[in-house]
Amino acid sequence: MSANPEREPFRLVIVSAGTSDPSSSGLLADRVAERAATIAAARGGAVTVSVIDLRELANEIAAAMVSQFTGPALRQAMATLAAADGLIVSTPVYKAGPSGLLTSFLQVLDNDLLIARPVVLAATAGTARHALVIDGQLRATFGYLRAMTVPTSLFAAPDDWSDPALTSRIDRAALELVLLVESGFADQVRDESWGRYQHEFGSAGGAGLDVDLDSDLMRLAAGGSAA
Repeated sequence: MSANPEREPFRLVIVSAGTSDPSSSGLLADRVAERAATIAAARGGAVTVSVIDLRELANEIAAAMVSQFTGPALRQAMATLAAADGLIVSTPVYKAGPSGLLTSFLQVLDNDLLIARPVVLAATAGTARHALVIDGQLRATFGYLRAMTVPTSLFAAPDDWSDPALTSRIDRAALELVLLVESGFADQVRDESWGRYQHEFGSAGGAGLDVDLDSDLMRLAAGGSAA
C-alpha cells in the first residue's frame, strides 16, 4: 500500500557516537538513512535527515552529567530528538560495551523524550566478538526509555563492510523503520495513551501532567503545612 503523497516528510535523526571524522559508526548510520529515504520515496513519501554528532557535544554532556546544567547545543540536540519521527543510533564498541559518550547522552535525556519512537540500533567494532553488544546492552537501554526499537539490529566489523549480508540487514532495518514511522504509532501513543504512562514530575515529554501544586502533599513537600 503506498503512502499518502500529501503528508509531511518524515524527520529522521541520526545519533552518531563515533569519535573520528569520518567514523565507521557514522558511515553505517548514513547507509541506513539513505536506504530509508529510497524506500520511503518508493512508497510515495520523503524523509529529511538531521545528524546529532555526539563528539561535538562531549563537553556539554559531561557538564550535564555532573551539574545538571544543559548547554545550548545539548538543548538543541534534545529538541531535535523531540521532533524526530524516527532515529538511527550508531555507536562504536569499546571494551565490550557501547560508547560511554552515547550512554552518558542517553542518561541526561528526559525519560519521556523517546516514548514509542522508532529506533534503528547500530554498532561497529574491530572484531566480530562484540556483535551481541546491541541486543545484549543497547536494546535494554532503549527499552528503559520506552522507545520502539526495530527488530533488525546492525553490527559491522571490518570484514562485514564488503559482505552482501550487511546490505541485506540494512535493507531490512530501513524498511522496518519506514513502516513503523508510516504507521504513526508514536503519534498515536502520545495523543491517545500518554496518560497511561508513569511520568516523572516536570517531564519534558510534551503532554501536560495534571499535578495539583496546591494540594496538601505538595505544600508539605515545599516545607509548608497542610490545610
